Amino acid sequence: MLRPAERDPDRKMSTISAASVEPVAIEGTEKKPMKPCCACPETKKVRDACIIEKGEESCTDLIEAHKDCMRALGFKI
Repeated sequence: MLRPAERDPDRKMSTISAASVEPVAIEGTEKKPMKPCCACPETKKVRDACIIEKGEESCTDLIEAHKDCMRALGFKI
């Protein structure tokens, strides 16, 4: 399966940049800190699907919802 950039070479790459995040430990546990890639899988999945299908400009509400979820877990974005 081809990645989006390989399917359409004229398509612009997303302007979403990596956020400054610090690993977050869940209170009251001795577990390893949560990684940003594992946080908020529900909002991440729908956000990514929307961006692939409709483009970043059409998905600002889902992007913001994912950011809100990440912030609620203590990530600084």
